[in-house]
This record gives sequence, structure tokens and C-alpha cells, in this order.
Amino acid sequence: MNRSLFFSILIATLILFPGQGSADNAPHKIAGFALGEQIAIFVDLVRMETATIIRDQQYLRIVEIGDLEGYKSGNIVFGNCARPGQIVRIKLKYEYSDKKFYNELLAQFKKRFGEPDEWRGDPFHVIVAWKWSFRDKDNNKISLTLQYSRDEDYKWGNSVKLTNTTLVEQERTCYQKKHPGKSDSQKSKASAKKRKLREKDYLQFIPE
Repeated sequence: MNRSLFFSILIATLILFPGQGSADNAPHKIAGFALGEQIAIFVDLVRMETATIIRDQQYLRIVEIGDLEGYKSGNIVFGNCARPGQIVRIKLKYEYSDKKFYNELLAQFKKRFGEPDEWRGDPFHVIVAWKWSFRDKDNNKISLTLQYSRDEDYKWGNSVKLTNTTLVEQERTCYQKKHPGKSDSQKSKASAKKRKLREKDYLQFIPE
């Protein structure tokens, strides 16, 4: 898609919604995906063969998006316990990776959602990230992060992450109830193993 056209569509989508700071202003949708909906609704927009359980977060599954105009890549996270298949997070990388696009998009985000609540980047601005926090009409916690990265060892470019943290917590709680003490046991084993390390053992973790 032509960059100017894509950006115009983004701006139009953002400014169509009135108000700032209200429950009605909490975002839930982007690029055709919607938080709280079942992943089955969007099978034509994702590659279901890539769906897998997230390591260390077995209460969640993740799937890659398909080809979407204006987006280079992305993934959708959905529940695996309390409400299997329910979308809890949408993370997308824009096709346009330059800082100018980020600044223009950030300005539009601010017009739509007000000033961000939290800085999530690094002190050297290699990663520039701003986060907004909301409560929707159902009292769900919604977070929105817009990020630019020029770290060659990270994911270069611009990305957006939209999360229903309330739903994530419900999935985590469900898993913990079904597997009581499992996470605590894993932490205890890791701590015990660490205590057994001797000074010379740390040499394996240091570059030569």
C-alpha cells in the first residue's frame, strides 16, 4: 500500500473517535483484529499453523499474522486456559521503519488518546517507546505502546502493542489454579541451582 494512503487511513481511524481519557476512548481494535474476540473469527488474517504455546507463559498461545497491507509482521496472543482462543494482545510491526513515520504517528496517537502515561524507552533513545493506560467500560485494564527501535540486535523499525492486561491476568490465575505450586517449585529449583554455583562456574558466562 502507498505510504501516504496508509497513513491517511490510520489518521482517519484515530480521529473518528471523540474524547480523551474516558472509558469509551479505550482502544480495542487495530488492523482488523479486536481484543476480547475469538481468534477463530480471524483465521483468514493469521497463519494458524504457526500457533504455539508461549514458553514460560503456558496459559497463552501466540500466532503470526498473515499478509496485511501496511504491516511488515506481527503476532496475536490468545488465551489457553480461562477462555481458550480469546485474544488478549495484538502486536504489529509497521511496514514503514523510519523515525519520521514514528513521530507523525505519535502525534496522531496523542491527538486521539492524550499524552502518554509512561516512558518505556531507554535513556539513549535507541528504543523510543511511549505507553498509554486505560480502563474500558467493563473496567478492563488496556495498555497501548507505540515503539521505535534502531537497535540492530533488536527489531528495527516501528511497532504497536495493544493488550488487555485484565484478560492476561485471568489466564495466568486460571493456569495457577490448575497447576498449584508449579511456578513456585520451578523458581525454588532455579534458586537452589544458582546457590550451588562456585566462582569458577561463572567463567562459562563470561566472554573470552
